[in-house]
Amino acid sequence: MAAFQRILVPVDGSESAHRAFTTAVELARRGGARLRLVHVLDELLSASGWRFATEVMESNRQQARAVLERWAGTCARIGIACDTQVLEPSGHRLGEAVAEEAGRWHADLVVVGSHGRRGVGRALLGSGAEQIARLAPVPVLVVRHPVAHAPDRHQGT
Repeated sequence: MAAFQRILVPVDGSESAHRAFTTAVELARRGGARLRLVHVLDELLSASGWRFATEVMESNRQQARAVLERWAGTCARIGIACDTQVLEPSGHRLGEAVAEEAGRWHADLVVVGSHGRRGVGRALLGSGAEQIARLAPVPVLVVRHPVAHAPDRHQGT
């Protein structure tokens, strides 16, 4: 099996996204892959009017760029080729936007964290990681959030 060469990593500043990023960096380091870090903006539902929504979206865009630049800087410091992309929602759910970007960029792997910060949309639309795994045209590596180890039920029997 050939090493992955183009790894797409959706990030949002959460701890689970950081775990996915760390995993993707290690894969890139081992195989000489290039990373693309993407942040999908939340779709804004605003009854307050167009101007307010536009201002909030621009603020969200700036925050997304700052997150992406910080993580791209980490890649640059350790010698991993990396670029970034802010994805506009345009009616798409998180999974659809990431899957489309994976196809557009010709990614051969998507690495995603399992518990990112997605607000109310996560409860209404389901897990972002699950959406991505279902819709992406390439393999998806889901980096799970570690859970506390439960005691062995069979211990002492």
